Amino acid sequence: MKDKFSGQADLYAKYRPHYPQELFDFILSNVKNRQVAWDCGTGSGQTAIMLTKYFEKIYATDISQKQIDKAYPESNIIYSVEPAEHTRFPNNIFDLITVSQALHWFRVGEFYTEVKRVAKPGSWIAVWTYSLLSISPEIDELINVQHYKNRLGRYWDYERKHVDDNYTSLPFPFLEIQAPVFEIQLEWTLKELEGYLNTWSALQKFIASNQFNPVDELIKKVAAQWKAKKMKIVFPVHLRMGKIQK
Repeated sequence: MKDKFSGQADLYAKYRPHYPQELFDFILSNVKNRQVAWDCGTGSGQTAIMLTKYFEKIYATDISQKQIDKAYPESNIIYSVEPAEHTRFPNNIFDLITVSQALHWFRVGEFYTEVKRVAKPGSWIAVWTYSLLSISPEIDELINVQHYKNRLGRYWDYERKHVDDNYTSLPFPFLEIQAPVFEIQLEWTLKELEGYLNTWSALQKFIASNQFNPVDELIKKVAAQWKAKKMKIVFPVHLRMGKIQK
């Protein structure tokens, strides 16, 4: 598993979007036993905090101590720094395992072996990723084409292609069920958009190589197309979910 976000843990905790209730409603409609869940690659705990309403205990892990330090505290979440592929958990303890916007950084073969070890018989795994945002045709062109593809294109790690493929290019050796496409819908100020754009992993590599932050120039261009104090932001969310066979 790669650690790409320790350097911007503050921004990540503040500006990374939270996931829609409809996503969790769908996942939980399939999960009948709700004692213990594992949120792997938890980051600052956006998913773990949502699971607190449904599970007696949630174990949330990440390889970044800085991310864990910024995570949302809750009495039934136990945070720890551990790699996804090799944990200290005993066998057969989890009813649900979740991975949100992190699976592409894992060594997936080793992770899936670990999943099968720590999952209870008949438990579930749910992994998801969100695509590029949509605001308006003009702003989408500036962010998704000129910035994401053209300017940052060669600075993205190889694994980013799995996000662009909506996780369809990753193996998923479980009894998979069909899932709809969900949406994160937000109302953001221009400042919030800027904060989110500064969390991108490729941006940190660009800045290290070029000694300037291209988001500053991008935001000036976006500002000319910004039509209100807050604008609607939409991220499509792509879920893969399956029952774990022992």
